[in-house]
Amino acid sequence: MSEKFDVVVIGAGPGGYVAAIKSAKLGMKTAVIEEREVGGTCLNRGCIPAKAMIHASTLYREIKEADRFGISASDVTYDFEKILEYKEQTTGQLVQGVEQLLQANGVTRYYGKGTLFEGKKVKITGNEEQFVEAENVILASGSKPLILPIRGMDLPRVLTSDELFKLSEVPKSLVIIGGGVISVEFATVYSALGSKVTILEAMPRLVPNMDKEIAQNLKLILKKRGVESHTLAAVQGVHMEGDTCVCTFVEKEKEQTVEAEYVLCAVGRCPNTDGLFAEGAAPDMERGRVLVNDKFESSIPGVYAIGDLIFGAQLAHAASAQGIVVAEQLAGKEPSVNLDVVPGCVYTDPEIASAGITEDAAKEQGIKVKTGKFIMSANGKSLITKEERGFIKIVADEETDVILGAQMMCARATDMIGEFVTAIANKMTVAQLLKGMRAHPTYNEGIGEALEEAEGGAIHVVPKKKK
Repeated sequence: MSEKFDVVVIGAGPGGYVAAIKSAKLGMKTAVIEEREVGGTCLNRGCIPAKAMIHASTLYREIKEADRFGISASDVTYDFEKILEYKEQTTGQLVQGVEQLLQANGVTRYYGKGTLFEGKKVKITGNEEQFVEAENVILASGSKPLILPIRGMDLPRVLTSDELFKLSEVPKSLVIIGGGVISVEFATVYSALGSKVTILEAMPRLVPNMDKEIAQNLKLILKKRGVESHTLAAVQGVHMEGDTCVCTFVEKEKEQTVEAEYVLCAVGRCPNTDGLFAEGAAPDMERGRVLVNDKFESSIPGVYAIGDLIFGAQLAHAASAQGIVVAEQLAGKEPSVNLDVVPGCVYTDPEIASAGITEDAAKEQGIKVKTGKFIMSANGKSLITKEERGFIKIVADEETDVILGAQMMCARATDMIGEFVTAIANKMTVAQLLKGMRAHPTYNEGIGEALEEAEGGAIHVVPKKKK
């Protein structure tokens, strides 16, 4: 006889394991099914290993440039094998931590592939097949790299992010198809380690979902570090000439080619529904994604979907927040997280972060706004660390003073964006957010300056001359 649970979660990525732990904390008998390591793509093949490599490669670049601080370092080298070991140790520690959390919270952990059957029964295919029954099922199987339907994507040297992580040597050269977050972060890593990197982006600018000024600055910074970027570049295909990948693309109606040791396809991710549904058990779907209502319930009562399986932001923290909200709803509680405000972060150098809407988006929606912008070259902490390049920009409703959005490109932007997420989620005004004193010297002072500028004039900004 199959065991029965209040909640069964299929997938133990950042959405699934958080949903399982929260469900258990709220008193529900919970199980989670995962065929690979817990933590999903984020901990094992995405966020965490990528950021570990960014940290290592940035540290290497900074040591080489230490002379600007009066420190001499000669014959600076790196050991890529040890960088990979450090990456794996970091990932392993976090995975082990999640396993311990599941166990400590009384979540039953099943190893194997979870498949949804009719009647909210779930088959687990592992060392042996077994079924469990659930009052509620949460689908959280995540996503996998999207492969472009063009010639040459199946060649051995054309990689996805999953396969790039497995390389034991730094590529001498790398072409990256796509200019989004995954692309620019890998470009940051491998260019710092000595690769010749070329980015091909089909849209008019890099990180197209970010503020236009951020995209422009990022392209210039990457160019200074040796990364060549082509925008409005439509990739036609890849072929091999010996051990060299030749990538053909059209830019400004002219066909061009670029050669590299490897090609990375980084055009995004798609839902991982392989083997997720038994015949006749799939909910309503559209373009491979599960359709859900405002409570994340699918067309099958009691079956919910979160994270990369549904339409919306494909971000680990968004999936985690959705998992918390679904668990709370199942326990009869009000959601504790505002899911409307999702921060976006890019871990380049300088870092990039945003929340809410941009000035251009506000104008398109017919909202009259006021902005406050502070250039970080006037920030004391930025001068100390010589990370002067960048800015913080606030977008607020002109009539109500309510903060609508923020865009940041500066040191520690990904850590500081949380202040704006809280402000936007709580509909705080510029004046209200200004009430909090900020320590000196900190990067965070830049937020106060941008807020002051939105209110009529920052202390450390030279006022514009009146005409």
